[in-house]
Amino acid sequence: MSEPEPESQDQAMPLVAHLTELRDRLLKSVLAVLVIFLGLFYFANDIYAFVSAPLRELLPEGATMIATEVASPFLAPFKLTMVVAVCLAMPYILHQTWRFIAPALYHSERRLALPILVSSVVLFYSGLAFAYYVVFPLIFAFFASVTPEGVSVMTDINSYLNFVLKLFFAFGFAFEIPIATVLLISAGATTAESLAAKRPYVVVACFIVGMLLTPPDIISQTLLAIPVWLLFELGLFFGRMVEPTPQAAAKE
Repeated sequence: MSEPEPESQDQAMPLVAHLTELRDRLLKSVLAVLVIFLGLFYFANDIYAFVSAPLRELLPEGATMIATEVASPFLAPFKLTMVVAVCLAMPYILHQTWRFIAPALYHSERRLALPILVSSVVLFYSGLAFAYYVVFPLIFAFFASVTPEGVSVMTDINSYLNFVLKLFFAFGFAFEIPIATVLLISAGATTAESLAAKRPYVVVACFIVGMLLTPPDIISQTLLAIPVWLLFELGLFFGRMVEPTPQAAAKE
């Protein structure tokens, strides 16, 4: 016996109403980002100083970061503050997304979707923290140790920002691996046993992803590949808990 239809007004609600609701929730999300950005903009230079601390602490005595473009002293902190505002607003953005899609979900899907949304935010923030507190000190110490003699390390602030943002998002999205694994298993697209049997290929894929998403050094690549593999194992663990049973699949 199949599960009852979701308690939704989809059939009664015209397309225009759906689009209007989507517009309203997008506007609320954008407004939330702007409000947070305006609240943080006064501290833009402090935020940049915090993000650049892992590198500045390892610079040789007397060395500083530099700005090679006229507008970089303003644009680099501005861009970073906007990214921080989006990250801080992410729970609210996901909440608006949830409010939009929840009426169309079955009760069992809603019960699973909410923990997944919360977990995805926590894992994304965990990835950012892992990059800042673990990866950055290691890779910057490595770069500083291999600097050729006679070369002064004076990193451009905009180049540094682009570098760390790439790592931040690489680790933030890589930490979503358990969510993707659980979704694939719960949807019946694959099984935990099938994924476990492909573990050697997954490990290789983790290192390939680490090579593609991080700078060309073995340290940052390994520091991304190993957590991704461990998170895959975590996803398998929770995936076994939500995996549809043969009896449930037969009823659908």
